[in-house]
Amino acid sequence: MDNRESQKKLKRISRLTLLCAGMLVAMLASSFNVFSNTPVKPYRPERRSTPAVTQEWQDSTVTELQIIDEPLASDTTAVAMTVEPTKIFNPDPTRAVWLSALFPGLGQVYNRRYWKLPIIVGGFMGLGYATSWNNGMLRDYSRAYADVMDNDPSTKSYMDFFPPTTKEEDLNPTWLQNTFKSRKDYYRRNRDLCIICIVGVYLLAMVDAYVDASLSHFDISPSLTMDVAPAIIPDARDKLPGLGLQWALNF
Repeated sequence: MDNRESQKKLKRISRLTLLCAGMLVAMLASSFNVFSNTPVKPYRPERRSTPAVTQEWQDSTVTELQIIDEPLASDTTAVAMTVEPTKIFNPDPTRAVWLSALFPGLGQVYNRRYWKLPIIVGGFMGLGYATSWNNGMLRDYSRAYADVMDNDPSTKSYMDFFPPTTKEEDLNPTWLQNTFKSRKDYYRRNRDLCIICIVGVYLLAMVDAYVDASLSHFDISPSLTMDVAPAIIPDARDKLPGLGLQWALNF
């Protein structure tokens, strides 16, 4: 009997031991604090990928890189600031007029209208040559007319205008006087007209230089439009008005 009772006690003890061991394993395996009045799941800190020292080194590296890059950015800005924008040429009309008055064509050169310079110079050269030629012809005909009018047989410059075979006795004195007087007046008029044209070209060059400098930035875009509309035209001679068209140019 004693052996049986002792065996039963041993079995009970072993069962209790196994039960306690199971409860202990369950407590260790559970993530809750079973001994707390309010069991709360414990907080598990996040695992960092890199240590704090590495992160600080990365921050310092980024800061150093930014410091190194800043002078480069400022240098780029300085280089960009040194490039000056293209200046728009804006001629002064007063200066253009004075330059043209000083020397014809110089105002056009100042306005950068170089193609006008040959026109002005060619005009002055042509008119200058015409003035000189007409003045020479006027001088010759004036001397010949004076020889015709003085009745001096020793002065016969008017005979230089005729062929050598022409005889003075065959010429009519009245016709000679009228012819040489008309030719003398003709060449005098042409010479005076050439001088007037030279002055006109001189003034025209000044006006052109002034207008060209003033309108150097004038808008010449093709925005010219014309509006046409019917209109009633009053007539003072009649009670009834007339019908017509009115038009306007917009530019």
